[in-house]
Amino acid sequence: MEKSILILGACGQIGTELTLELRSRYGNECVIASDIRQGDAQLMDSGPFELLDATNYEAIEDVVMHYEIEEVYLMAAMLSATAEKFPMRAWNLNMGSLFNVLNLGKERKIDKIFWPSSIAVFGSNSPKEKTPQNTLMEPATVYGISKQAGENWCVYYFKKFGVDVRSVRYPGLISWKTLPGGGTTDYAVEIYRKAAEQGKYTCFLKEGTKLPMMYMDDAIRATLQLMDADGDKLTIRSSYNLGAMSFAPEEIAESIKKHISDFQITYQPDFRQEIADSWPSSIDDSNARKDWNWNPEFDLEKTTAEMLENLRK
Repeated sequence: MEKSILILGACGQIGTELTLELRSRYGNECVIASDIRQGDAQLMDSGPFELLDATNYEAIEDVVMHYEIEEVYLMAAMLSATAEKFPMRAWNLNMGSLFNVLNLGKERKIDKIFWPSSIAVFGSNSPKEKTPQNTLMEPATVYGISKQAGENWCVYYFKKFGVDVRSVRYPGLISWKTLPGGGTTDYAVEIYRKAAEQGKYTCFLKEGTKLPMMYMDDAIRATLQLMDADGDKLTIRSSYNLGAMSFAPEEIAESIKKHISDFQITYQPDFRQEIADSWPSSIDDSNARKDWNWNPEFDLEKTTAEMLENLRK
């Protein structure tokens, strides 16, 4: 069934692959990509594109009305490491863009919204292992603070105005197709790229820093699965915990050595170490599994094989 979809932040790490998957599913002309800059050739050539600032309500509204948009995927955000350098800019982008989309939902100009949260909503006082859906949250980063606030606003707009907004707390995401965008878990992408190109990598996190991670194919599948789910069966309207695998840098290095035997890793932790230390080591995503049958397909070994095979092409 055709539907008209707008993606804000379509040129980012998640947005690029999400756009292409949605276009393959619903048709190129039905999925409007947008960002403040143009994307890669594949994205730009595959369907409609609008230069659009996600903090400009009137501009978004114009595009929504022009294309008769039904669903919006808000992927525009400033990620954890970059946000620490530009806190107010990050807050204004992350929160302003969310309010714009929520208000379009409130005014019944769109029917459904996807907005991603993150494991950054948790803090050092949250349980580290199998972090539960509902627990103490004291985020230690600008990014995490904005995501926690956003989750609460999503619940508010759902309860107060009936806005159908859906969300998952993404773990670190791993993809070979697009470069990462300034997150603390970016090492898990960089390590594969450096392994394929140079056979060595200097990690900005220390050994033993175990974090939840996910291969991009699983992240896209989870996103669309949630958006397809029956709204009456969704018990979480803040953001669903989402899990797949958890590992530390030395574990990913050992996985790479099965394919590149002389691969070498060294460690030079920087300011991102403190961010990583405040995040969970693993995630309890039992609500997602129960409510909309979430189940990941990629573990570390399968991810490593896919990443190295594609990066070496």
